[in-house]
Amino acid sequence: MTTDFIDLYSDTKTRPTPEMREAMASAVVGDDQHGEDPTCNTLCERVAALLGKERALFMPSGTMCNEVAIAVHCGPGTEIMCDETAHIITAETGGPSANSGAMIRAINGYRGQFTADQVRAALRGNSQYEPQSRLLVIEQTSNHGGGSIWPVQLIDEVAAVAHENGLIVHMDGARLMNAVVETGIDAHTMADSTDTVWIDFTKALGAPLGAVLAGSSDFIAEALRRRQMFGGAFRQAGICAAGCIYALENHVDRLAEDHDMAKVLANRIAAIPGLAINPQEVETNIVFFDLTLDHVTTSDVITALKARGVRIGTMGGPKRFRAIPHIDVTMAQIHEAADMLAEVMTGLAE
Repeated sequence: MTTDFIDLYSDTKTRPTPEMREAMASAVVGDDQHGEDPTCNTLCERVAALLGKERALFMPSGTMCNEVAIAVHCGPGTEIMCDETAHIITAETGGPSANSGAMIRAINGYRGQFTADQVRAALRGNSQYEPQSRLLVIEQTSNHGGGSIWPVQLIDEVAAVAHENGLIVHMDGARLMNAVVETGIDAHTMADSTDTVWIDFTKALGAPLGAVLAGSSDFIAEALRRRQMFGGAFRQAGICAAGCIYALENHVDRLAEDHDMAKVLANRIAAIPGLAINPQEVETNIVFFDLTLDHVTTSDVITALKARGVRIGTMGGPKRFRAIPHIDVTMAQIHEAADMLAEVMTGLAE
């Protein structure tokens, strides 16, 4: 048995590796607010090329990437279409309305994904009484969809409907690289039909800070203004950007290990009485499963499990758990966590 605490609460629990810390400590830096940080500039150039966009901009977080993009694309009285489980609804504290005065039209998709027909059905007319349909948001992969991967064909189909009707298409690419690694389809292709897109470095890629937003040159010029407005401007950003560059060069391919661990964990959970899961729905690094015992709460399970050195989270419902393997977790620890979960469930079922 290992002695380390096994934290499966989220892939945001990753810590920079010693090698990443060394890269950050030795980074060449400058004043990023004036475009003078060479390491940050290099990161943005690389991400723009990776995503097939003209320019890119470094941000403190993925949430700021979303909120800055929305602020550029939308304004008071406009409307954003997205899945009802999208991050901009569930985890950004009402940011679209507070920061941009935009409304959200939630689409009831399946595992975080919706169809072109659903987009058509959600479109507003040209009535003076209705908000203006302005932006379509896709989340790749879908967090609340259990890490589900949007097929490129589906992205292209919904984007085509959006563009035909004058909407802008934005991709929340927090875990885009997970989709890239699992499918073998490059990020450029994944994001080709989107107007703006970002990737996060603070989740499974293991950096302590940073996300990069990409789009046209005109879009990034305005995004820079909005970043300043929201208080997200940096000085010596290269210290952080160096960690992101290290992640791009060293941590992308290893995402496959997280996916393997997630699938092993899902299969182990499927054999535990009192829990329900469909292992076939675990596509990347996110594992959702449900509690089926009426007399037991998720809090009971989480408390007992944490006392044994394992942490998981709840998300998506009163009986639903989420666990995410990442760079700080080993396959041996996945099996240990599954053993502890089985032990907890046996005790609570009595």
